[in-house]
This record gives sequence, C-alpha cells and structure tokens, in this order.
Amino acid sequence: MRTMSARAEAPDSGERILILSAGVGSGHNSAAAAVQQACAGRTDIAEVQVLDVLQVSSVLYRALLGKGYFVLVEDLPWLVEWGYDISNPPFRRRGPIDPWTRVNSSPVISAIKRFRPTAIVCTHFLPAQLLATLLLRGVIDAKTAVVTTDYDFQGLSLTGAFHKIFLAREEGKVELMALGLPPDRVAATGIPIKKQLSPAPVRDATKPPMLLISAGASGGDYAVSVVRQTMHMRSDFTATVVCGRNDALRQRIEALVASAGERYTVLGFTTEMPQLLQRADLFVGKPGGLSASECMAAGLPMVLVNPIPGQEVRNGDYLMEQGAAVRCNAAATIGWKIDEVLREPGKLQMMQAAAQRTGRPDAAANVLSELLGGPSRPLVVTRAAQRTILAASEQRFVATDLTGPSSLVRLVDQVSGSTVALLQEEEVADLQKRHSTPDGELVLRRSQASPLRHWEERRLLRAMLRGEDALPVRVEGPAEPFRDLPG
Repeated sequence: MRTMSARAEAPDSGERILILSAGVGSGHNSAAAAVQQACAGRTDIAEVQVLDVLQVSSVLYRALLGKGYFVLVEDLPWLVEWGYDISNPPFRRRGPIDPWTRVNSSPVISAIKRFRPTAIVCTHFLPAQLLATLLLRGVIDAKTAVVTTDYDFQGLSLTGAFHKIFLAREEGKVELMALGLPPDRVAATGIPIKKQLSPAPVRDATKPPMLLISAGASGGDYAVSVVRQTMHMRSDFTATVVCGRNDALRQRIEALVASAGERYTVLGFTTEMPQLLQRADLFVGKPGGLSASECMAAGLPMVLVNPIPGQEVRNGDYLMEQGAAVRCNAAATIGWKIDEVLREPGKLQMMQAAAQRTGRPDAAANVLSELLGGPSRPLVVTRAAQRTILAASEQRFVATDLTGPSSLVRLVDQVSGSTVALLQEEEVADLQKRHSTPDGELVLRRSQASPLRHWEERRLLRAMLRGEDALPVRVEGPAEPFRDLPG
C-alpha cells in the first residue's frame, strides 16, 4: 500500500483533520463532536471529517460490539468487569489486528485514503489500534492522537505506534511514564467536551435546589427507582428527569410523579442537556466519562447511581476522591443520600466548588494544540518493549527499576529532541552494530537494515524515517516518572 503524502500539503492548504470514533455508547462520539467543534476555532485547519468506524462496518460486527456490550452490561455485569480487568494491562494484546477486525476496517482505510488527512484523532481504542498498524506499514503519514474518554487509563488505548496519547488526569500520565512512556508523548488534558458558547446562567440561591436526574441517552430503567426514592425526601427541591430515547420509561415516570404537582419536569431525549447542566444544582445518574466531564466543567456535583463495572466505577472513585460526588450503592438509600447533601450546611456548595476545580472545559482545544504543534514523527514501541512494559505493569515495577537486556531505552531524534522509539536494551545494541558511524554516532538508515532476520527493525525504520534516507538519534534511558511533572 502506498504511503500518503498529505502532510506535505498542510503548510499551503491547511490541516485536514480526520476524527475517528466508535459508537459503543454515546461518549466516544460526543468526544469526537467536541474535537470537531474545537477545529472550527482554528484558522490553520482547512477541513474536518468525523467518522464512526462502526457505521461503515458490517451489521454483525456493529451489533456485536455496539449492542452486545450493553446486553452484557444489563444481564452479565460481572463479565463486563472481568473483561475490563483482563484487558487493562498495557500491551496484553500485541501484534496485528485480528482477521475479522481487519476485514471490517477496510472501509475505514478507504476513507482515510480518500480524505488524505494530515492529522487523525481517535476517541476509541478500535481505530487507534488500526492506525498503529497503518503507521508501522507506512500506509499513512499523518499525526495520530489517541484520546481516552474515562478518568482511569485503560490499557487497550495504548498502541504500538502513535504521535500523542491524551489522558483525562495527571495520575494516568504518571502511570504511563512510570511504565517507560516518554513525557513528550503523553499529555493530561482532560476529556474533550463541547464548549458552551453562551454564558452560564447564575444559579439562584433563593430557589429550591434543582436536581437533574439522567437515565442516559438510551434511558435506563434504574431512573424509576431514583425518582421513586426522591419522592420520600424531606428537603425542598425541584427535579428535571431526562429519560433519553426510552419513551416507555418517560411515560412510566410521568405517571409516577403525576401526584407531585409541578415539582418534577419529565423529558425524553433532549438537545438542551448542556443548558440543563448549567442550571442544575445536583446531578443524579451514571458516571460515564463524558457525562462526568460535562458535569465537572459546569461545576455540577454528582450523586452516582448504577455505574457500569470497570470504567464507570473507577470514574466514580476519582470524582469522590476530588470531593465532587457521592455514590449510592443501594437503591433504597438514594433519597436519604441526596437529603444528606442538601441538608448539611455548606455541603452542596463545597461539592460544587470541587466540581469546578475538577472540570477541564478546554480539553478539546488543548488536544488539537498539542497534537498539531507536537512531533511530526510517531513514537514506535517495539514488540520487545511492549513485553517489558506489560511485565513491569504486572510486577508493579517502574521503568527505572528494570535492569538487564530487557530494560527499556529510548531513541531520541537529535534534531527535534522528540522520542521516536522505545526499545529493549538488547535491541539497541543490535542497531548499533549496523547503524553506528565511524565517530560513534547512531544514524538510522533504511539501506542498512538487515534484509532477512530483522523484520521488527524494518518496521521501526519505515515508521520513523517516513521516506527519508537517514535519521540521527541518541540513546537515553527511561526518565524518572515524576521528574518532568509540575510541582
């Protein structure tokens, strides 16, 4: 397959940004829409295209990945948690994408070739894994970003080749740096959310607190229990209940609150959710990554109910750690829990302030700035280095603890100063045999790669050289994970 040359056109015609998502839930597509909105605020971007990779896949593939996930969430939540935990260690799965995924990715590859992007942003691990394969094969020559959409880092998001990975919080950056990832390739920007163009309304302290009860975009039945419990609360409040696309749920809740007068407003799917977040005083619902990030940006604390095992439970842990949320583990105590927040003097205000501190409303714009202004060469993590990172993760080591031939080293571009590869120490020794100059410098040349034995080396050179003849690099050990962090 031919390497695209779109990046050479960028200075004259402007950047061409392709945003790849996957419609497993609404969060990944919402993050993609946020990045698309941020593109509109830049004068150096000529064209933007958003593609949900599942929408161009086969019906069976789309059903299994999209609908199948939520069937498991509803009926076998323990299996979802097991799957999250088993896939969480970085690089547990190595090598090329599986044949079924490869077949279903053909339309995505065709779309990339037609659009000829200069930069690609992935808000789901599926397209991120595909792009790593394309970078290593020399099929694309675009800057690639992996954007995570939950507060806890999940190992599936880490691929063998990318330009930058964007995490929701600083702890995720520390984790990846501790495993050996270079600080110039990891950024903690927050989760991209759409910015509100109109000023936020001032909450009226003289009115009863407004609860925003969300059943999610698909309308989860747990909202019935939430509403029923709020009807037993002692505190004065009003509530807006958003039932998503579940009309049957909306009708059930309307019947349930019919006797409560004007205290409750019941809505179906609404495009006014951003405005509701700005007007509400307390959110009651699931801690999805995008929902939580939008609440934090609005300074809106959360009462967490019915989290999906795995990522949503971990999202909730982080929000509670920040003081911006409380969690209800039993449906029968939801009303009491909300009452506790509303009746304790200053409690709600403290939680609102904590939410405001946690919010990252500029995440989408920062993702674009760091990607487009960052290194032009990808970071390549060799298969051997991936094994080292997985072992370090499982043994609870940090990269600087590792010694011997399997320990990590970095190749740094001498011109730009950016890290271009992570390798095992013995791999570098092998490179030095063929690529060292008479004066002791290391200059990687495609022509000097071993033609038979060193397939991994050829992949490495193909991705880093990008059609150029030579690349002078220097060898460095792994950085201390805390050295490059502020404070």
